[in-house]
Amino acid sequence: MLYGMALFFSFCLSVLLVPLVKQLAIKIGAVDCPNERKVHTKVMPRLGGLAIFISFIIGSTLFIHDVERIFPIVAGSSLIITLGILDDKYQLSAMVKFFGQIGAAIITILGGIQMEYITLFSGEILQFGFFTIPLTIFWIVGITNAINLIDGLDGLAAGVSSIALFTIFGLSLSMGNFLVALISILLLGGTLGFLIFNFHPAKIFMGDTGSLFLGYMISVLSILGFTKSVTFFSLIIPIIILAIPIIDTLFAIVRRLVHKKPLSAPDKNHIHHSLMKLGYTHRQTVVIIYMMSGLFNLAAVLFTNSTVLGSVLVLVTLLILIEVIVETTGLISENYRPLLNIIRRK
Repeated sequence: MLYGMALFFSFCLSVLLVPLVKQLAIKIGAVDCPNERKVHTKVMPRLGGLAIFISFIIGSTLFIHDVERIFPIVAGSSLIITLGILDDKYQLSAMVKFFGQIGAAIITILGGIQMEYITLFSGEILQFGFFTIPLTIFWIVGITNAINLIDGLDGLAAGVSSIALFTIFGLSLSMGNFLVALISILLLGGTLGFLIFNFHPAKIFMGDTGSLFLGYMISVLSILGFTKSVTFFSLIIPIIILAIPIIDTLFAIVRRLVHKKPLSAPDKNHIHHSLMKLGYTHRQTVVIIYMMSGLFNLAAVLFTNSTVLGSVLVLVTLLILIEVIVETTGLISENYRPLLNIIRRK
């Protein structure tokens, strides 16, 4: 009952806030202009993620009473939101955003949310020791940017994030991690409310305000699972849940390294661009990626409830699925396919 109320409240509040945020974005000039690497063809208001953030903050005030545990999350996300708003308005440099994300990660760590250990299949605890802080920063910054990079089509980042949040909610609830479940459902409601206005043809973009915030929150939720329910959130589970944005990010890094371009350099070779080059429409591409993401999230659920042998079979199946996605979408271009062949042989 509590989770249903939280979902409904956050959803309705987000639906009410998005039109107001849209007016604000237009008024302050936080808009996205079309160019050669973007899909949209007209000026669009950004800042949509602000509605998700506000609905989450108000919802947290009403439904979450563990202030001490949620405070570092609110503090870190507030910095992320500020960073996103400034970027949507002024187009910050990649370096400024990078250090801002590190700052949010440090706030989170100082609040006691860290990747300290995981439980292995044998039941033994693997402590990260002095790797705890750098690994936590790497995870938060990496996932934050993964969601940010996949935000290239109407409804794409919001939909993929919603699927991930729903999976995290279900698994955390089944394992008794009620704080993670409640945070997830509040975020899910706000994101779905925004998605009504963001699905193609979009009336507003979430901007970096939204993609950075959702990426940050999903990364933090998975860390809360590491430290409080390690038998559920083993290292592989959040990676499977976020497989699509992670795969897209890894191949984007490879592309830029091979072509000797800065890691922050934009391009039109992400997974959604590749699918559209194959002839799929805007909506079809988004739905296909939704289905891919759904398959990986289903695999995460199966992995969580499997024996060791079953988990191995799930991982093998996922590796085959990744290979199919890479080959069919053309994520590996002919320019560096030989590099992939060398890696495979090794």
